[in-house]
Amino acid sequence: MIEKYINTIRQGDCLALFKGIPDDSVDITFADPPFNLGKKYTSYEDSVEFEEYLHWCEMWISEMVLVTKPTGSIFVHNIPRWLTYYSGFLNKMADFKHRISWDAPTAPMGKSLQPAHYGILYYAKDAKQNKYYEIRYPYKRCRKCGYLLKDYGGKKAGLHPFGPLVSDVWTDIHRIKHNKYRDEHPCQLPIHLLERIILMSTDEGDIVLDPFAGTGTTAIAAKRLGRKYICFDIDEVYTEITEKKLSQEEGSSRIGTVWVSFFSSEVITVRHENWEELSMFYELPYPNNKIDYIKIDFKNRSEVLGHCACFKRRNARSRMEEKLLFHVE
Repeated sequence: MIEKYINTIRQGDCLALFKGIPDDSVDITFADPPFNLGKKYTSYEDSVEFEEYLHWCEMWISEMVLVTKPTGSIFVHNIPRWLTYYSGFLNKMADFKHRISWDAPTAPMGKSLQPAHYGILYYAKDAKQNKYYEIRYPYKRCRKCGYLLKDYGGKKAGLHPFGPLVSDVWTDIHRIKHNKYRDEHPCQLPIHLLERIILMSTDEGDIVLDPFAGTGTTAIAAKRLGRKYICFDIDEVYTEITEKKLSQEEGSSRIGTVWVSFFSSEVITVRHENWEELSMFYELPYPNNKIDYIKIDFKNRSEVLGHCACFKRRNARSRMEEKLLFHVE
């Protein structure tokens, strides 16, 4: 039954569409639901009564857990307030793994601490069977001098060439801040945020389900990384935008046979287990302690990017669409 949903964007109410997905059939589920903050969606009223909103959230969260495989994961993105309630729902149905804090400052709101992060709840359907891969991201460096920002003391010789393991605080991925780089959607997430989640929790060919697809961030990330997707959205306009973007998405995001996440022509997320194969494409500092001031780079950047379909120019894509995909904050 699930085959007819694979690699499709279904327009409609997610609670109704979930009924067509068999239990224990999807590798991961990811949701970025409306925040109930009065944001201007095209066909959804983002301001309902408190109890009504929470009851609705509990229903779609329950459906997410039901359709996820025993080896799979459930991810839910929202503001900290709502995540406290979501945790209460999920603790009854799944196993807690992490609460990821995504560093994304917003404007001051008066009589409160300035909001500076969103949260992503990370639950396993069954912690004993859960599929998970360690991932790494590049070291943070001084923009002017190129030195590592963190002082590793006498341990530089033992540092991993690519970068540290990712923690539960993500400060290296930024929101899409400017309207000219986003679709007509009030809460568009960056593609490389979803790529990181997909890399650490799925394998090639796995199924990713998003019940609030918006303008297709999850679907595009899944397609680039060789995964399958199932996406729902209640809005016809957003569904049409997603389908158009997917039809123009040619690429696979990998170097050689290794799936990676790119941002602005740089690899920003890799699996730890893939580094040995991936390292063959890089010029590494020698001795290793020179990593303090020498950033690794491709041996032949133009050749590597030339073979990566993510960077092949699409004649049909406008310059604005290219900026949306590869915008540097």
